[in-house]
Amino acid sequence: MAGRYFDQWQVGDRIAHEVTRTVTETDNVLISTLTHNPQPLHLDHEAAAASEFGKPLVNSIFTFGLMVGVSVADTTLGTLIANLGYDKLVFPSPVFIGDTLRSETECIALRESNSRPNAGIVTWAHRSFNQRGEKVCECTRSALILKSPA
Repeated sequence: MAGRYFDQWQVGDRIAHEVTRTVTETDNVLISTLTHNPQPLHLDHEAAAASEFGKPLVNSIFTFGLMVGVSVADTTLGTLIANLGYDKLVFPSPVFIGDTLRSETECIALRESNSRPNAGIVTWAHRSFNQRGEKVCECTRSALILKSPA
């Protein structure tokens, strides 16, 4: 199992996730259409060309989903009971088709569960960067995680 149990985490633990991903136009069109998002900045090359960006922006839901998705194998795979929430989600720089994204995770808080003696709550900061090292996405995430089996 790849994920970590609650008692295997320490505040300050950092993971540079090995999975990187170059964003394609198909990624952008699929996430936009699957979520019924008709924003021309994502789907209309002419409208996007007339914007300050000059080309289509990648839908931020894709950027966010990719950042969290690549973290799963190293954080919660096989140990997750439930995601409890995401906070402070920001997109400080735009993502464009052809950008290659890498992500990292830092454990920023731990606490025992008050209601489940077999679990605890882990809070992480997830961050994603493009190939130029520009931060493109960041959030905090809290999850209820199993403790190691006795």
